[in-house]
Amino acid sequence: MSTIKVHGATFSTATQRVLACLHEKELDYEFVPINMIGAGEHKKEPFISLNPFGQAPGFEDGDLKLFESRAITRYITHAYADKGTQLVSKDPKKMAIVAVGMEVEAHKYDSPAAKLNWELCMKPMMGLETDEAIVKEQEVQLAKVLDVYESRLAESKYLSGDTFTLADLHHLPTLEYLMKTRVSVIFDARPHVSAWKTDIMARPAWKKVLAMKNNN
Repeated sequence: MSTIKVHGATFSTATQRVLACLHEKELDYEFVPINMIGAGEHKKEPFISLNPFGQAPGFEDGDLKLFESRAITRYITHAYADKGTQLVSKDPKKMAIVAVGMEVEAHKYDSPAAKLNWELCMKPMMGLETDEAIVKEQEVQLAKVLDVYESRLAESKYLSGDTFTLADLHHLPTLEYLMKTRVSVIFDARPHVSAWKTDIMARPAWKKVLAMKNNN
């Protein structure tokens, strides 16, 4: 029986990020579903003991308990370095480049992407009105980030070189949602970005995460 447990919801982008990493590493795990929308279980015990901020996911590996999806993926890739896809490098210089890519995703890309996801995907699902002013503002911010990505991807297949790494994987959850909205044209207008997102979204590990989401 696996020592790894992921507590979360399959629609949650942060939960999806961890699940994608586990599938890339070909690791067995137990998924513990949390009723976030109906019952608000992420704000109550026992989940709140895993993540005191009340946000999915929570993660366990034996006696280790973690939260924050990007910290969890870093742990998985290092703790199980000999398994599955090598999502980081042991070479210090290459690892530094991957780390830059992960920081850019977390601090430059994710803010506009997450806000657009909320306005264009989550709000309509919840019967709330989309704020067009916010959408237009965040589209501009996302385009600026993708301009940088386009230049980078003109030189290499992936964001941190010619191999798929955590720097790419961390984008998958928001990408999946945004490709179903008008924001997709911002990606497709940049040929290298378009080829990159098509490539990473077709990965078998990501397809398994989507299958889980669609079955819940």
